[in-house]
Amino acid sequence: MAVPSKFNNSITCFLVLSCIGLLCYVSDISAQEDVEVPISKLSQNVGAPTLKFFYCYSCGYRKMFDQYYQLINQKYPFIMIDGANYEPAAFYSLLVRIIGTLKMALIVCILGGVNIFDYINKPQPSWWRWCLENKIYACMMLFFLCNVIEGQLISSGAFEITLNGVPIWSKLESGRIPQPAELFQIIDSHMQFTDTKLELNGFAK
Repeated sequence: MAVPSKFNNSITCFLVLSCIGLLCYVSDISAQEDVEVPISKLSQNVGAPTLKFFYCYSCGYRKMFDQYYQLINQKYPFIMIDGANYEPAAFYSLLVRIIGTLKMALIVCILGGVNIFDYINKPQPSWWRWCLENKIYACMMLFFLCNVIEGQLISSGAFEITLNGVPIWSKLESGRIPQPAELFQIIDSHMQFTDTKLELNGFAK
């Protein structure tokens, strides 16, 4: 007994939407894991120096942060270390959300066989007809192409470091990531400056 074509199309649409939903869910889980940064027990003291990293997650700098976290935690166990994704400019964030919304809307229209050009009284172009005839390939291509564009828009290339709220390194300005020995020297200099300032403030006049 032959299976109706409409039933096959419904199953195909369901499978494609399930795959896309799964990919979006995995992306959300990765973003949540990016925010959760382990903090050592020795660095939870009240008033401890705080070293913060703001890095470009889409550039793969999360692994670089993990390496620096281990090195700094070994050398300075009293320093509280935190890390987070460097947020792009508000304009780019808005543009990414718009592209993401349009992407999902177009995928739904393609899977539903909707001719969106009927609503604007325009003839259906050949490329849209091809999308409706090749739903699976068109949806996957649209999904991954939009993801590439979104990734480029939020890719800042940042690796910014602050100590107690004071910027001590900026890859956006220097164009490179500091070497471990270089970062240790900067931290030592700032810590010595802080200690000297505390001694001067506590000096009896």
